[in-house]
Amino acid sequence: MNILDMTAVELAAAIKEKKVTAPEAVEAVFGQMEKSEETFNCYVTVDKESALLQAEEVQKKIDAGELAGSLAGVPVAIKDNMCTEGMLTTCSSKILGNFVPTFSSEAVRNLQKAGAVILGKTNMDEFAMGSTTETSAFGVTRNPWNPEHVPGGSSGGSAAAVAAKECFYALGSDTGGSIRQPASFCGVVGMKPTYGRVSRYGLIAYGSSLDQIGPLCKDVTDCAAIMEVIASHDQKDSTSVAQDDTDFTSALVEDVKGMRIGIPKDYLGEGLDPEVKGAVLGAAKALEEKGALVEEFDLSLVEYAIPAYYTIAAAEASSNLERFDGIKYGYRTSEYEGLHNMYKKSRSEGFGPEVKRRIMLGSFVLSSGYYDAYYLKALRVKALIKKAFDEAFAKYDVILGPVAPTTAPKLGQSLSDPIKMYLGDIYTISVNLAGLPGLSLPCGVDSKGLPIGLQLIGDCFQEKKLIQTAYTYEKIRGRFDRKEDRQ
Repeated sequence: MNILDMTAVELAAAIKEKKVTAPEAVEAVFGQMEKSEETFNCYVTVDKESALLQAEEVQKKIDAGELAGSLAGVPVAIKDNMCTEGMLTTCSSKILGNFVPTFSSEAVRNLQKAGAVILGKTNMDEFAMGSTTETSAFGVTRNPWNPEHVPGGSSGGSAAAVAAKECFYALGSDTGGSIRQPASFCGVVGMKPTYGRVSRYGLIAYGSSLDQIGPLCKDVTDCAAIMEVIASHDQKDSTSVAQDDTDFTSALVEDVKGMRIGIPKDYLGEGLDPEVKGAVLGAAKALEEKGALVEEFDLSLVEYAIPAYYTIAAAEASSNLERFDGIKYGYRTSEYEGLHNMYKKSRSEGFGPEVKRRIMLGSFVLSSGYYDAYYLKALRVKALIKKAFDEAFAKYDVILGPVAPTTAPKLGQSLSDPIKMYLGDIYTISVNLAGLPGLSLPCGVDSKGLPIGLQLIGDCFQEKKLIQTAYTYEKIRGRFDRKEDRQ
């Protein structure tokens, strides 16, 4: 088997069995980048020299028996909003174009302790604000299934890198679907864990009450293995939850007999592409034939999720992004008159249009006179959405539905109409508002040859049920890859 065709877990096993070495895996990935990176633009920063040095160090530890985990020696890509010590971390924004952190985020440190080899930082929508990876200051990322289409966002660089075999797995962050939607568009597996499951320390914040780090990978087995490494309690993150049950690979069981699966009727209505609907319902039928109890139900408040989400996320963004002022770090305008003018010009020149739009929206909803009318109302809706999910999970083990209303749109289509782009998050954002875990995996291909994603949603800290359901469906579905990758 070609090294690049291996999953992360398969590669780690091959390294352990001395069939391949960690430096050989790094060389293979950089060889692939030389062929395809110019087309896809998955990365903002790569460091081959550092990656090879890391691989050699890790290989020595594996040979000495000091590292034996299921990801030891495997090259990984990191979304460019997670701090990495000594490596440029820009959030794909001009305002952080020269920022090199002095520490690494906790999730990255956990991977390094497990023997992961960091290749570089992946492209993203600026400050994670966008659904297409077109708002990056470093150019658009293209979808490996069809370069005329977007890879989704904001973790589009991470998803595209996995799909293009420019890494074996990647980390992304999910504020309103930013792992699951690009996973769906690029035909890979992506998981947004329960809020608090993975430390947010070192993740440059967009919406602090919504952001969560998670994996993008080739299959469900990799997803479980990565989750075991990155899930941890962290005292440096006040939202991190102490947890005992992190043995996610034990859920890799092909069995859904008696499992109760609910499909929200609201997710199958107007606006959903018929091909997407057909593929999702086909996946539900396949699980039903394996013994799952599948039924449709009413999940209320779906139409209020988008306005509530964009009100809360923009408010938190306007507060979080006020620290980028050109004083301590990042971009500073070259010509200015006085301190106030320097702030104004640095931020005007440093932030892109979508980020400015959301900062202005957030400042508006937090302003006196509008705070009660918009922000507080949105928080009440958020609580009602959580209550609706609590009631649903009293009846169902897993909720099943689409990830996005359509497959990946063409480049340039979404940015011309921001409201349409926001509406594309209809099926993903409720999961973040309620702090729930969600998983996306491929369930078909449309008539244009683009992948369709299936979304599974679980109750808080029930990732194992999602992994078990996804693993069972993956076994029914069989191999899923691009035509050009088929032997």
